[in-house]
Amino acid sequence: MKPILSCSLLLCAAALTPAAFAQGDYPAKAITIVVPFSAGGGVDAMARLLAEKLRASLHQTVLVDNKPGASGMVGAAAVSKAAGDGYTLLLGSAGETSINPLIYKSRMQYQPQRDLAPIGLVARVPNVLVANPGLPVGNLAELAAYAAKHPGKLSYATSGVGNPQHLNGELLQSVLGVKMQHVPYKGASGQLVDVASGAVDLTFVSYAGAAPFLKGNRVKALAVTSAKRTSFAPEIPAIAETPAAKAYDLENWFGVFAPAKTPAAIQVRLSEAIAAALKDPDLARRLREQGGEPEPMTQAQFRDFIARESAKYARIVEAAHILPE
Repeated sequence: MKPILSCSLLLCAAALTPAAFAQGDYPAKAITIVVPFSAGGGVDAMARLLAEKLRASLHQTVLVDNKPGASGMVGAAAVSKAAGDGYTLLLGSAGETSINPLIYKSRMQYQPQRDLAPIGLVARVPNVLVANPGLPVGNLAELAAYAAKHPGKLSYATSGVGNPQHLNGELLQSVLGVKMQHVPYKGASGQLVDVASGAVDLTFVSYAGAAPFLKGNRVKALAVTSAKRTSFAPEIPAIAETPAAKAYDLENWFGVFAPAKTPAAIQVRLSEAIAAALKDPDLARRLREQGGEPEPMTQAQFRDFIARESAKYARIVEAAHILPE
């Protein structure tokens, strides 16, 4: 019997290695979701809504930590270098995980494909193309005709070079065969104020950002950038409804990432918790109020989604010759 007892003890000891204990006991302390943008914005709101639901499903405190800077790269870099124990996560967007590596190659302090593990998509966030109320166009077809008659005259604002809004503008010019002036800003509020005043003609912005200006008739909505109309603003047509732009489909999106060295068992635990949270009707409703379309995905589905989106962004960046400021 002694060999059997000895073997059992060895098996127990192996099962209680630090790694095995950490995974089996996860989460044993507070989890932090890093938001690579300032507090008070749409991304921050989305992170706090998700954290609230994850607290209930993971039975643990979930905190939100804002680390803005360098087009989201400061926060993303911090998570990529964090311990791979499942206690530091990133709510990342298309920008810092898919687009920035195409544009800011020499400034990147991390490589998303190598250093970050995709855990789960939270929401797709289409932008809304809005215009100054005095611009003599009421839909995208009229905008295309006006832009063709006035090449280079129209201007469109975005929140920076190389972000999804900028790519929205470059793709629109490409599919319509028109030329507009790009005016990069450092925040959505400035963009909208200047479109409302007529200093800039157009802007691409999240629906949550545009909503107060739309309700006050300070700007008018022409189209959304998703392939189809959204669930939260079905009255706004999709760009793709215009025949000349039928292939148009370019959204921002947000998902959770962990340091790449995070154990697979913890990644699966987090992925399942996120998917379960997104099926909560209350969270889905509140995300839609923020201009997002919640979409639960498995890890494999999220990886495939990122690959498809990254390839789309790469084609636009290359065709438009987008360079950092």
